[in-house]
Amino acid sequence: MGQYDYESLYRQQAPALQALVQRLFDNSPYYRKKLAEAGFRPGDVRTVADLEAVPMTDKWELRNGRPLELMAVPEEKVVRIHSSSGTTGKPIIIPYTAGDVAAWAEMMARCFALAGVTNRDRVQITPGYGLWTAGIGFQAGVEYLGAMAIPTGAGNTEKQLEMLVDLQATVLTATASYALFLGEEIERRGLKDRLALRVGLLGSERWGEKMRRRIEELLGIETFDIYGLTEIYGPGIGLDCPAHEGIHIWTDHLLLEVVDPATGRQLPPGEIGELVITTLTKEGMPLLRYRTHDLTCLKVEACSCGSPFPMIERVLGRTDDMVKIKGVNIYPGQVDHVLHLTPGAGSEYQLILTREQGKDRLLVKIEYLPGHAGETVAAECRRQIKNRIGILAEVEAVPLGTLPRSEKKTRRVYDYRE
Repeated sequence: MGQYDYESLYRQQAPALQALVQRLFDNSPYYRKKLAEAGFRPGDVRTVADLEAVPMTDKWELRNGRPLELMAVPEEKVVRIHSSSGTTGKPIIIPYTAGDVAAWAEMMARCFALAGVTNRDRVQITPGYGLWTAGIGFQAGVEYLGAMAIPTGAGNTEKQLEMLVDLQATVLTATASYALFLGEEIERRGLKDRLALRVGLLGSERWGEKMRRRIEELLGIETFDIYGLTEIYGPGIGLDCPAHEGIHIWTDHLLLEVVDPATGRQLPPGEIGELVITTLTKEGMPLLRYRTHDLTCLKVEACSCGSPFPMIERVLGRTDDMVKIKGVNIYPGQVDHVLHLTPGAGSEYQLILTREQGKDRLLVKIEYLPGHAGETVAAECRRQIKNRIGILAEVEAVPLGTLPRSEKKTRRVYDYRE
C-alpha cells in the first residue's frame, strides 16, 4: 500500500479554489468585506499554500449574523433551508440551491454505493426530518441510487422495530447512539433472527471501535462511519469503506486542510489537528476555510480499497469536547481507545468533572459486560487511563445498560467545575 499524493490533489483543486474565491468576491458581500479587510484581492489565493494566510470562518460568524447573511446567490435561486441541530448553541441556517441539493444527493449515493448498497436494498432511515439535514439527506441518496427508502424518521422505537421486521429492511441509517439503543432492544426482545439487516451507515457523532463491535454484534451488520456537518451540505461528505482504514472524503467538492487549532498553522498529512474545509462547488452558502472543530489527520497511506479519494482518520473528538484536567488534555476518542483495551468494558461512558477544595476531580463512569466483575473492570480501566492518557482518574463500573441511551447524540462530558 503506497502513500497518497496530496501535492497532486491540491494542484488539481487549484482552478476550482481560484474560481471559488472569485465567486465569493463577486457574489458574497460578507466574504468580499471580510477578505478585503484582511488585505486580499481575488487573484491573491491561487494554491492551498496561499490559504494559510486567509482568515478562517467559524460557526459563530454563521450563528451571529443575520440568518442568510452569507448567502452567495440571489434568493430566487434558493430552493431549501436547513439548520444545524444547535447542540452547541443557536442553530445555524443554511440555504441550498437546486445544484447544492443535487450534489449532496450524489455524494450521499456514493456513500451508499461504497458501503455495498444497491438498488435491491431496503433502507430504513431513522434520523429526523425537517430542518435537520440527516433524514432528507439519506433519503435523497437512497432514491438517487434507486434503492427503497423507508422514511421512519426519529423516535417511536415500537414502529421502528415493527418496520424492521415487517419490511425486512437490509440497511439501517441512524446515529450510532440510536443504533446501539435499537440493538439492545432487539436483543432484549429476541428479534435478531427475524431481521434481514446487513449494513448500517451510522454517524452524527463520534463513536469508537468498542461501540462499533457492540452494534455489529447486536444487529448482525457491518457498520460504516458516515461523516458530515450541516454547514457543509450535511451527512454524506465522506464514509469509511469496507477496508475501514479511514474516512474517504469527496475531494472533487471539498478542499481539506488540517491545522493547529491554537495557531492556525497548516499541518502536514499524518499530524493530528483541526479539520478545515473549503467548499469548492457549493452555491447557496459557499464556505472558505470553515473550522469544523473536529480533530483528525489527513491519512498518509493510500487505502487498500483502491479508491482515488483521500482519507481522514476517524474523528478523535472535537476541540470544544476537549477537557483539561490536571494539566492534561483529554478527548473522548482517547477514552474510546481505553475501553477498547479494557477486557469486560462496554462501549458507553461518561466523564464527570468536579472541583473539590480547589482540586480537579475526574470520575469516569463505564459499563461492564455480563460475566465480568465490575471492580476488576474498573481497576483495569483506571490502569489503562493512567498508562494511555497520563492521569489518575476515579473509575466506576456499572452494569450494562445502566448509563443513558439516546435517540440522537449521547452526551459524554459533564463538566461541573466553576
